[in-house]
Parts: sequence; structure tokens; C-alpha cells
Amino acid sequence: MEFSMIFMISFCVLILCSSLAYGQVAMSTSPTPSPSPAPAPTPAYTNLKDLLSVAGPYHKFLNYLESTKLIDTFQNQANNTADGITIFVPKDNAFKALKKPSLSNLTDDQLKSVLLFHALPRYYALADFNELSEKGPISTLAGDQYTLQFNYDSGTVRLDSGWSKTKVTSAVHTSKPVAVYQVDKVLLPEAIFGTDIPPTPAPAPALGISPSADTPSAAKSEDTGSSSKPSSSGSSSPRLMMNSGIWTQLVLAFLGGWLVLFF
Repeated sequence: MEFSMIFMISFCVLILCSSLAYGQVAMSTSPTPSPSPAPAPTPAYTNLKDLLSVAGPYHKFLNYLESTKLIDTFQNQANNTADGITIFVPKDNAFKALKKPSLSNLTDDQLKSVLLFHALPRYYALADFNELSEKGPISTLAGDQYTLQFNYDSGTVRLDSGWSKTKVTSAVHTSKPVAVYQVDKVLLPEAIFGTDIPPTPAPAPALGISPSADTPSAAKSEDTGSSSKPSSSGSSSPRLMMNSGIWTQLVLAFLGGWLVLFF
């Protein structure tokens, strides 16, 4: 009886230990879930108004964007799209140098198109313009009919709008998704101003400088003047001799006739 009780207790202990060991093995062999990848960092928000206000003398361009409400369009393209934006911003003196044609004669829609013409609906780093120059005319934020031609030469980016030929003079901001580049002229599209481009005015001619007294030309002129004086006096002396000879003959003829009458 005691042997049966010992056997039953040992059998139960053995069963219990086997169950615990199997549970541990099952827990150790179960695959551990891999951690989910961290989400990509969101690009920092770029405030174009603050950027253009402090980056340089771009107040004229910024005032146009604000007066036409296009600052919101630029801002939305910069921060709410996957492509970003590239802006070519003229300095204030570029607007002052713009005499003909003038932006003051444009309609509201035309002025908006000119401003949108200064942006590309995608972020481009400076090195990207090498490839961009090989693709021909590039559409701007103003639409497909408003295109720019780029030329990349040894790090220098040149732009041709049809009316305006300019170049990038400095990189103001190049942190994705916003690129801002300074240009030295206002970009004027052919779609608004046509193809009748006025010729570039010729440079003013240099003012003539009168020769000084020490120059050979002046000395020559003085020699010529001095030599002309004796020639004039010399030409008058034969004339005086001819006149005196005529008078002498007249006096002798008068005296001869007077002698004939009285003698």
C-alpha cells in the first residue's frame, strides 16, 4: 500500500515537472516580434515671409506676394506638397531698374502670373540644374506656357525667360523642401510681354578731348598758322607795287600833255 502511494506521488511529480519544462521550452522557442520602424522625420516648417524678410533686400518681391495673396500659394507648395518649391527672388534694385516694360501696366492676373513665373513647383538643389539644363524649357508655377530655359556652366546657373537673361548670384536657402536663389533681374515671360524685345541700348560715345598745346597736332596747327601769316603779307606786296607803277605812268602822261600845250 505504501509502495503504491509513493509510486503515485512520484508519477504526479514527474508529470508536473514535464509540463513546466515543456512550457519553458515553448516560451523560449516562440519568435519575438520585430520592432516597427520609426516614422521618417517631418521636414521643418519654412515660413517664407520670415525668410524673405531677413535674408536680404527682397522687400519689393515680398510686398507683391502679400498684396496679391500669392504668399499663401507659395507657402502651401513649400510645406504641404511632397515636391517642395524653388524660388528665384530678385533684389529690390532689380525692380527699380525695370523701366520698360513696367509692372504697373499689368492686370491683376498678369501680375500674378509674373510672380508665379519666379517659382518652380519642385525643390531643386544647385547641382540639379546641370541635369535640368539638358531637358529644355521647364514649366514654372505659373503654368505650362510659362517656361524657363536653364544653362549650367561650371557651377553658374543662367536663366532665360525670353525677355530676361539673368543668373543665380547666391543661394539664399537650400534646405529641402524649399530652395530660394537670388537673381539680378526680374523674370519677364514671353506669354505676357510677347517676343518684340527692345534692343539693348548702345553705350554712350566717349566725349572728345581737345589736344593740349604740347601735343604734336597742336604744334602742327601752330606751325601752320604761323606759316600762313608771312604768305599773306608776301602776296600783298606785289599788289602794292603794281598800284604804285600805274599811278606813276598817269602822272608822267599828264605832265607830258601839259608840256605839249604850252611849248
